[in-house]
Amino acid sequence: MKHINSVLAQNLKRLREERKLSLDKVADLTGISKTMLGQIERGESSPSIATVWKIANGLKISFTSLIHEPATDTVVVPADEVQALVEDNGKVRIYPLFPFEDGRRFEIYSLQMEQGGYLSAEAHIDGTEEFITVFEGELTIRISTEEYTVRRGDSIRFKADKPHVYHNSGETTNQFSMVIHYRE
Repeated sequence: MKHINSVLAQNLKRLREERKLSLDKVADLTGISKTMLGQIERGESSPSIATVWKIANGLKISFTSLIHEPATDTVVVPADEVQALVEDNGKVRIYPLFPFEDGRRFEIYSLQMEQGGYLSAEAHIDGTEEFITVFEGELTIRISTEEYTVRRGDSIRFKADKPHVYHNSGETTNQFSMVIHYRE
């Protein structure tokens, strides 16, 4: 993790360049001297919280947008860094790959179920849908009173705003992906 002054330096410079603002213009907007702003951008200064607030207010941005590392456009999720959630005495392993985040209305999981594995899910909030693709084995999903069997290579989409159950009805361990999409 980068030092906060380094993150602040990069964010201030990026924001200033994106807005095509000179150091003089930022000085006018914020009441911070051009010299001090230059030192902050070069990471040569440890500005006070009051100074960071003046910059944020002058640029009409949030304080945290100056001190947090921006999200990258690309994220690699190494499999060995994802901790499994275990259910049904270890027969079901759920790997949260991309959890729900602000600005995104979905989350993505990878699941493995040993033969006979069983997972019961409560109803999600109204309008929620699940999208499942089976990569290995067989999966039976019961939604209310209806059952659907999805085999290797098949996919299913369903309204997940009612209780539903997943069951490995095949002869081997199955593997599937799950995308849960939440309506706005």
